[in-house]
Amino acid sequence: MNKSYTWDALDYAKSSSAQQIWARELITKLNLQGDERVLDIGCGEGKVTAEIANLVPHGSVIGIDNSEAMLELAKTRYPISTFPNLQFLCADARQLPFEQEFTVIFSNATLHWIKDHVSVIQGISNSLQSGGKVLLQMGGRGNAAGIIRVVEEMTNSSQWRRYFVNFSFPYGFYSPDEYQHWLKDVGLEPIRLELIPKDMTHQGATGLAGWIRTTWLPYTQQLPEQMREDFVKELVDRYLEYHPVKEDGLTHVKMVRLEVEAIKC
Repeated sequence: MNKSYTWDALDYAKSSSAQQIWARELITKLNLQGDERVLDIGCGEGKVTAEIANLVPHGSVIGIDNSEAMLELAKTRYPISTFPNLQFLCADARQLPFEQEFTVIFSNATLHWIKDHVSVIQGISNSLQSGGKVLLQMGGRGNAAGIIRVVEEMTNSSQWRRYFVNFSFPYGFYSPDEYQHWLKDVGLEPIRLELIPKDMTHQGATGLAGWIRTTWLPYTQQLPEQMREDFVKELVDRYLEYHPVKEDGLTHVKMVRLEVEAIKC
């Protein structure tokens, strides 16, 4: 969300099973009663947002994303005729266009795409009613360190270096301490700030390549289109030299999620 990337919504939907599993785990922590007004920041292709809508039959849900491709797929799969309490809007999480409209604000696997979290948190506070709840999960400090090690080796290599001149690390992987200050500055009271290790698995090299192809866009979209598959293949091959496929055929990537739970004072 620091810049606009071209998302393949269908390809992402096929390669994002881990994110959806983590989202469902997160939803259970909301303890929804059924009448909440929920904002889902970074709704993507809408699957998780639709699940939230089913849990609030007497409430409403708005899912926002800055990818028109994702939103088009979401609206097709989860139409208002089937989900009358669900709406999808195109919006930038750094410039939320709401004022005290929601009782719950939720986000999963999105906010690490943004480096300026201060603007996001200010917008969350503005959008939330007094007493409202915030529950966010995103990549946190130390996330995907094994992949990052390899991709940094590659972007500094003679083969790829020229495509990454003046390139800076694109993700916002922050710590609980940083978030605590940001929340309090905008009138949000932290309840729980936690770094949680996660083991992301994929089916062999092909599954790992699918995840890299669909989510590491800040790197792949620096390259000419005809070179992207070669970049992904080299990244997978190099990563698997450090972390080989296990006997069960799965690849493993050590992830770290930052979970943020807060209420508006």
